[in-house]
Amino acid sequence: MDHMNIQHLQQYIMTILPMSPDKAKFFAEQFEYIELDKDALLIQENKKCKYTFYLEEGYIRSLTYDSMGNEVTTNIFSSNCFVNDFLAFFKQAPANENYQALTNCKIWRMDFETVQNNFHSHLEFREFGRLMLVTNYAILHERMLGMIKNTAEQRYSKLLEKHPAIFQNVPLKIIASYLGVTDTSLSRIRKEVAQK
Repeated sequence: MDHMNIQHLQQYIMTILPMSPDKAKFFAEQFEYIELDKDALLIQENKKCKYTFYLEEGYIRSLTYDSMGNEVTTNIFSSNCFVNDFLAFFKQAPANENYQALTNCKIWRMDFETVQNNFHSHLEFREFGRLMLVTNYAILHERMLGMIKNTAEQRYSKLLEKHPAIFQNVPLKIIASYLGVTDTSLSRIRKEVAQK
């Protein structure tokens, strides 16, 4: 049962918030393992968000549609991170976006009731949850400012530097949408950066 090995999740919990391995294992064991096929939806727009997810392996994107009905990729998630519409999850409200697997994914999930029980019963879990929210807010805020302050080339270079494997695993048209450029612009930027 190799895929049922929860050590990845246990280690991740301990990197976010230092705690005893036993305590991290206790929290990790409350997650349920699932696999998601490429192109399947993990979270569906306008449907209630029942779980929070830890992505052990694979790539997931969040997407929505602009006023013209064009698909826009708002985020790309890769291994070793939590994936969720956090606001919808904690309010138990409908999700604002779709979350779609870009590859086959290995995922751990915890339902809302279990999350709430752990928040009320364990100080470490409360602190872990708080740090997760702060971390995710910081990432979203940095992305928002990056879309305003940085050129398309700077956004591309930063993504290439921080997450080079994305370019091997995610279609370029999705990366272009995430960077806020057209496919053609992305091809041009890639050529220019490669020539430097």
